[in-house]
Amino acid sequence: MNHSIETIHIDSMRSPCPIANALEIVGDKWTLLIIRDAFAGKKTYSEFQASPEGIPTNILADRLKRLVVFDILKKTPYQQHPIRFSYHLTEKGRSLAPLLKETMNWGLAHISQTDAKIKIDWQA
Repeated sequence: MNHSIETIHIDSMRSPCPIANALEIVGDKWTLLIIRDAFAGKKTYSEFQASPEGIPTNILADRLKRLVVFDILKKTPYQQHPIRFSYHLTEKGRSLAPLLKETMNWGLAHISQTDAKIKIDWQA
């Protein structure tokens, strides 16, 4: 049987609910922050790691792999020895802009002492 990676993961979801399935892919704190940082222009592992939230390295590596598997980020080699990759939002990844914008707006409206200091290019 020939399944794409995406189909295999979706087949293993616990619910047919689109919200539940979206949360399985992008619903944890670290994943959304990585996507935010990609919209802000970060491209390399070290750039993502330098974010102010301090994502642990093992979690960063895992989330970048997941985002590539689910076609939210595209991984492209930019150095051969040692091999290093840059990460860029795919069309599917860019389609998350409204979700991030609304999450940011909700945080600004309802959580005191928040500030949107990171410059984000929603067209990235």
